[in-house]
Amino acid sequence: MTETGFEKVPARDRRRFPGISSRAYEHPADRSALVALRRLTGFDTVFKTLSGLLPERSLRLLFLSDSVRVGETQFPHLHAMLRDACHILDLEKVPQMYVQQDPHPNAMCIGLDEPIIVVTTSLVELLDEEEMRAVVGHEVGHALSGHSVYRTILLFLTNLALKVAWIPLGNVAIMTLVTALREWFRKSELSADRAGLLVGQDVTASMRGLMKLAGGNHLHEMNVDAFLEQADEYEKGGDLRDSVLKILNMLPRTHPFTTVRAAELRKWSQSRDYQRIMDGHYPRREEDKDASVTDSFRESAAHYADSVRTSKDPLFKLVGDIAGGAADMGGRLRDKFTGAAGGSGTDTASEGKDGATGGATGRG
Repeated sequence: MTETGFEKVPARDRRRFPGISSRAYEHPADRSALVALRRLTGFDTVFKTLSGLLPERSLRLLFLSDSVRVGETQFPHLHAMLRDACHILDLEKVPQMYVQQDPHPNAMCIGLDEPIIVVTTSLVELLDEEEMRAVVGHEVGHALSGHSVYRTILLFLTNLALKVAWIPLGNVAIMTLVTALREWFRKSELSADRAGLLVGQDVTASMRGLMKLAGGNHLHEMNVDAFLEQADEYEKGGDLRDSVLKILNMLPRTHPFTTVRAAELRKWSQSRDYQRIMDGHYPRREEDKDASVTDSFRESAAHYADSVRTSKDPLFKLVGDIAGGAADMGGRLRDKFTGAAGGSGTDTASEGKDGATGGATGRG
């Protein structure tokens, strides 16, 4: 980095994405989970009520009084990263950013009217410059996607659930919303990881950052390839009991497991979608009003179908086999009653079809 006064200029050139829409980097599961969340009974009512009741001004005063606000004279290197991230993603208004004393490495983007970015001292101490750049880009991605509103409500409801835990029905109702919000937020993290890569434009640094969140500041003892092998082992290992345990382990979390995040980000960094963005071909914000909701549903459905089809998880494979078997049986019944496949319905044709079906089943 070179310095001119308090302004820091990046030591290497990175592409900028004028007018980029968050649709460019949003994970299909993020969009579909948010749609499902909004369809949850009572969510609209709760959302509108909380939007008017949440003490956002109090929240801002809390950080102002008990954290360090990032600026030209306080954490100037983070201030430069924040401005740089907003410049790359073309976010016109730079959010306020605070550093909070906390032994746990964490970062978040909250706020209803205007997003606030908060990073902990532990995270700042843990990551190097390029790793931290990806984290700042991650949080700016949350801001650009409008995630801060739902994150704020999740924090409020989680705290509320603890206070009313003694009220059975009240706690059940709140935890239903909290569980749905957590499911969405886990998916939104995958979107924000992509935004962080667009800002940092260094996939190795993004991988290192995620690995450090899992294993601490011991890079000489860790290896990115071995770390990604863990993700593969986690996905395909075990039996149906392990698949159920994975789900139970995930439910109380707001973030996906770090190995899974690393694998997802590496996969996207090698995709045609990422390359098209880097080449300057991406959806613009000015086109958002004309974006098709149906296309988003279709893309999300295709993503889930492909995830089930290609997953190595035993439960997903079972679901895929059952779905494939049901589709195959439906096709055979249709052919039987409509005289398809040549129209003859002869034993020879049936044997040929059965043989093909058997081969396909065997491969599954």
